Amino acid sequence: MTDNASAADHTVDRDDRLVILASSVGTVIEWYDFYLYGSLAAIITVQFFSGVNETTGYIFALMAFAAGFAVRPFGAIFFGRLGDLWGRKNTFLVTMLLMGLSTFVVGLLPSYAAIGVAAPIILIAMRLLQGLALGGEYGGAATYVAEHAPPGKRGLYTSFIQITATAGLLLSLVVILGVRTVVGEDAFKDWGWRIPFLVSILLLGVSLWIRLRLAESPAFARMKAEGKGSKTPLKDSFGKWPNLKLVLLALVGLTAGQAVVWYTGQFYALFFLEKTLKVDGPLANILIAISLLLATPFFVFWGWLSDKVGRKPIILTGCLLAALTYFPLFHALTGAANPQLAAATASAPVSVHADPSDCAFQFDPVGKTVFDSSCDLAKSYLAKAGVTYVNVAAPAGSTAEVRIGDVVVNSFDGGDLSRPDFAARKTEWEAGLGTALASAGYPAKADSALVNRPLVVAILFVLVMFVTMVYGPIAAALVEMFPTNIRYTSMSLPYHIGNGWFGGFLPTTAFAMVAATGNIYYGLWYPVVVALVTVVVGFLFIRDRKDVDLHA
Repeated sequence: MTDNASAADHTVDRDDRLVILASSVGTVIEWYDFYLYGSLAAIITVQFFSGVNETTGYIFALMAFAAGFAVRPFGAIFFGRLGDLWGRKNTFLVTMLLMGLSTFVVGLLPSYAAIGVAAPIILIAMRLLQGLALGGEYGGAATYVAEHAPPGKRGLYTSFIQITATAGLLLSLVVILGVRTVVGEDAFKDWGWRIPFLVSILLLGVSLWIRLRLAESPAFARMKAEGKGSKTPLKDSFGKWPNLKLVLLALVGLTAGQAVVWYTGQFYALFFLEKTLKVDGPLANILIAISLLLATPFFVFWGWLSDKVGRKPIILTGCLLAALTYFPLFHALTGAANPQLAAATASAPVSVHADPSDCAFQFDPVGKTVFDSSCDLAKSYLAKAGVTYVNVAAPAGSTAEVRIGDVVVNSFDGGDLSRPDFAARKTEWEAGLGTALASAGYPAKADSALVNRPLVVAILFVLVMFVTMVYGPIAAALVEMFPTNIRYTSMSLPYHIGNGWFGGFLPTTAFAMVAATGNIYYGLWYPVVVALVTVVVGFLFIRDRKDVDLHA
């Protein structure tokens, strides 16, 4: 019987539904746990990094968020090896337990004000545990579902796993919004933010109960029964060129582009709305949540379609469309979400004229440096205000000036002033610059009444549609590239380097690019370039394997 005939004869029975449900629900909970931190980064900055200055504290918070992504490939290696030696089911039970408990601990963790530097240290340790656990979870769930799927339906079956990352993000936003509404904004910032973390222990219990009812995957069980398992999955995956070559191609030709499209369309879009366009936090969460709800069914659609036309065409088309449209889409998002800012930027462009040697990289790990040069004062204020500006080199030794259209606001050098005098002069100068910006039409924050909600949702929907294209078929594509005895290890590493490093560091990298140039759109070059590299490499070197026999 052919693969297509087998697929046609197969119907989704109760066991299939249990496999998909158990794997998907568990992975949703893990993503929920992981993304709570990102969704609450601003509050966590205040709670755990209050011992340093504001700019450094926010950078530390982003770094702690990124730390969870940094260790994901190591989790993929460690738990991937266990999965190929010990089994898919047992391994992702362990990863779920680690994730749930570390999230619960964050909900109980005292703040910096209570226990000092121990608070951020413990927080980062929990983030590292979360990253290790997530590094082992995804590969196990995707492999487990794919090895249960009948021929011709792997894209459809694994697409339900692909929904889980978006569903986890959506769940975190809904829970946060619900708690904020019930307890009020002040109480939420004080103690209510802990509730979403503590709730995870209940979700963990439900998920573990469901997963304990599962049996081992048939492909793994058959491999073990036939004595064909690998005793050295790390060596066989990465120490032999034929398989290592596939790992590298999977990374550069599939997951790197998929990752930056995923994080730009969901996480960076939320960051851009809140931090750059100054849209009210709850409103930004609602708009993102609506777009996610509307687009989520398309994960399954693209997974289903990939069973017909292949994984590669859909993934690479999504990467190409994203790279070609990000700049116009984010410009349109500015006009729809903060029309006052868009109008002011067009009518009264801002530039900073300064001696380049007067401008420092404003990151202070110990929070003791005072950035008091005329250039640093100007750029620091504009960055906090979310104002796009152009850097213009001025003669050596000159004092920086901010030009807002035809208006010139001179900065000042605070290096020779006493600390009290500097603080007073800075307050006075910032008030003057703020007044000049306001007179030119630059808003302190987006006016919620002027936000074009339907248009913002439409733009966000398009961004998430690209996400569904690249992400819906990716699990099936990766599973099909590697043999059963090293599949868990081999597919997990490129996925988590792509999503943990290329994708996970996107908000931090893009923010740094924006801060360095003053252009609020400049950070988009990062996902655009990575996505285009994936299109070229994937088109030239990736072979579609949608009809390969996973049990061979």
